Amino acid sequence: MSDLLKNIDARTRLAGTNKLEILLFSLGVDSRTARRETFGINVFKVREVMRTPPITAAPDMPSSVKGMVSLRGILVPVVDLAEYVGMQPESPRDIMIVTEYNGHTQGFLVEAVDTILRLDWSQMRVPPEMLTANLGGLVTAVTELADNRLVMMLDVERVLAETAKQDDEYKFTSIKPINRDDLTVLYADDSSVARNQIERTLDVLGIKGIAAVNGRVAWDELQKLAAYAESAGRKVTDLVQLILTDVEMPEMDGYILTKNVKSDMRFAGIPVIMHSSLSSMSNMQLGKSVGVDEYVPKFEPQRLAETLTRLILRPGEVAAAH
Repeated sequence: MSDLLKNIDARTRLAGTNKLEILLFSLGVDSRTARRETFGINVFKVREVMRTPPITAAPDMPSSVKGMVSLRGILVPVVDLAEYVGMQPESPRDIMIVTEYNGHTQGFLVEAVDTILRLDWSQMRVPPEMLTANLGGLVTAVTELADNRLVMMLDVERVLAETAKQDDEYKFTSIKPINRDDLTVLYADDSSVARNQIERTLDVLGIKGIAAVNGRVAWDELQKLAAYAESAGRKVTDLVQLILTDVEMPEMDGYILTKNVKSDMRFAGIPVIMHSSLSSMSNMQLGKSVGVDEYVPKFEPQRLAETLTRLILRPGEVAAAH
């Protein structure tokens, strides 16, 4: 199984081309539908695939967290994805996908892994509302394969947020408000958990936000703002002062969104912050190569607030805010 993930570093070349590779896996036959659904996870977030080692049960954990395993001396929580999404498959999940993102390592129990599929982000679509409702908003994107199978991308950031049960309240208490309702941030992220945390950060700061569920929606919104600014004889910078974007998003990823913004003179002077759980040096360098002004890891609201304040205010205003 490890052969699936050989040469993973070479896959960083895909970033910035609006392409991605996803590892396909199944969780078993869903007793509710009698179907074996196909799920996917971005290869960038996968560290290894292995047979499930012995799991040590741990107290006071959500039911879908089966316990901990030791991987090279590090204790890693293990989540049964089938149980987490509400499936009751008949077969055991004896394969574990080890993932690494947002500075955390965790194992996901699955029934089987299939293959690695390379495709364009434009082939990934926002899931229909019915599917989103059935799986409680856990699917961020879908695509259809040549054999008519539907692949569903799980919101792994939400899985981490809901199974880790971390108290993030303290992360917002030290944010210093700037209380400027004349400032607006346009932000794009396909994860509802990430969008909610961005919205909360902006609320604490006291500035306005415009939300988009992916890069395509964000780009369309920017086109509308630019058209309105032109018709009103104003500059786009009067309407939006900063753009915050995730990297991985269906239809248009953050790299392409940033390229579009930085190559369009109508948006000159508007800084772009890349906000991602893919915080490796290679991803940061790719962000810089397409013109990103700053790179902030996800789920660090204090750091995000400090970066927003520094980039959205003029130097004299920043000093006054502190």
